[in-house]
Amino acid sequence: MKMITLLPADKYLVVNKTILTEVDRKNIVSLYEPIIGSTAVSLYLTLWRDLDRLEFVSMDYTHHHLMTLLKSSLETIKLARETLEAVGLLRTYWKEGEMNSYIYELYSPLTAKEFFSHPILNVVLFNNIGKYEYDLLKKEYGTIKIDTKEYQDISKTLDAVFKTTSDIVTFDVAGREVLPLNMQDQIDFDLLLSSLPKGLITERNFGKRMRELINNLAFLYQLDTLKMCEILRMTINEKGSIDREELRKQTRKYYQFHHHGKLPTLVYQTQPDYLKQPQGDHSKRGKIIEVFENVSPYDFLKNKYKGVTPTNRDLKLLEMLLIDLNLKPAVVNVLIDYTLKKNANKLSMAFVETVAGHWKRQGVETADEAMQLAEKENKKYHKESKKSGNKGVVLEEPVWFHDTIMKEEMSVEEKQEMDDILKKYR
Repeated sequence: MKMITLLPADKYLVVNKTILTEVDRKNIVSLYEPIIGSTAVSLYLTLWRDLDRLEFVSMDYTHHHLMTLLKSSLETIKLARETLEAVGLLRTYWKEGEMNSYIYELYSPLTAKEFFSHPILNVVLFNNIGKYEYDLLKKEYGTIKIDTKEYQDISKTLDAVFKTTSDIVTFDVAGREVLPLNMQDQIDFDLLLSSLPKGLITERNFGKRMRELINNLAFLYQLDTLKMCEILRMTINEKGSIDREELRKQTRKYYQFHHHGKLPTLVYQTQPDYLKQPQGDHSKRGKIIEVFENVSPYDFLKNKYKGVTPTNRDLKLLEMLLIDLNLKPAVVNVLIDYTLKKNANKLSMAFVETVAGHWKRQGVETADEAMQLAEKENKKYHKESKKSGNKGVVLEEPVWFHDTIMKEEMSVEEKQEMDDILKKYR
């Protein structure tokens, strides 16, 4: 896909594809905000506000208008927009021109009932806010049941009140529209079906909605086709149909068993665009930063292990850095590289936790900030060791510790190596 640069002067208009109500506003804040964050919610509500004058289509605005209202940078607004797109609240269209033009289509959030039964959003909400807050929310959205057994239903029927006529004019009426979550297939369904015993499941019971559920669960719980096949075997009944609730339950139990009872959450696979360095730095350091920013921590560690899959211990460490400490992916990659160089190519848990805690307290968010702080700490360590007369063991240092690489061009071999990494994992 072509790289699109967003500018303050770029125009946009908002198109209302649905019917938005005050209940939707409440659902956005209560149910979606713990997942997508306050900036994305503010952007959605601002685009909704832009519709007020013409109801279905807004007037033309520039993105400087959004920057002014949200008090945010374009990079932050772009990330918030992409977050809204990812959860099905917004669809974006782009047209190139002297001033680029955008169309933002607004869609309804899920109803509370739809949200709490959603295979992905429901689980992520629970994980993000915890059981106590989750139970309070469910209670808030719960329905009141009134016993009507001793009452008679005297409601009139349609035909008892109205008569029909042939003089009917038809016209289109706006309705409530929800945009489904859009993602690539996580599962090879041909392989999945062929891996199940013949006659165990029928094609009729393996329709679009079931495939969508299986795909969503595979994405959320990080399951491949064969693992999903294993879970499906436990949920298929004697009639060859799949119990949807049982499938969700078994998938969740499978994940929790292998992750010490934890439930998954959505994290950036690679560094968010707004925290990446500007393009155009062709120095060796610039290319190294590009790798840190565009490769996920899992793939970066796997590459460091020469293609060998990281162990469960390593994965738990990455999970702690990304989820518990909420470090950005590029920062985690710098930390991995730094740790392996300083600890004889071993991922020392104690060393990682010490450095990660310090970087978190320092508010490090970019690869460049992490690299500078690592080098500063390393110099301080050597200075203190020299004062105490302890020479210690001289270990290899990351190549990016040296100031010369800020101006130094990469060799052909080094450039090829970096390009191969980016091509492989992008």
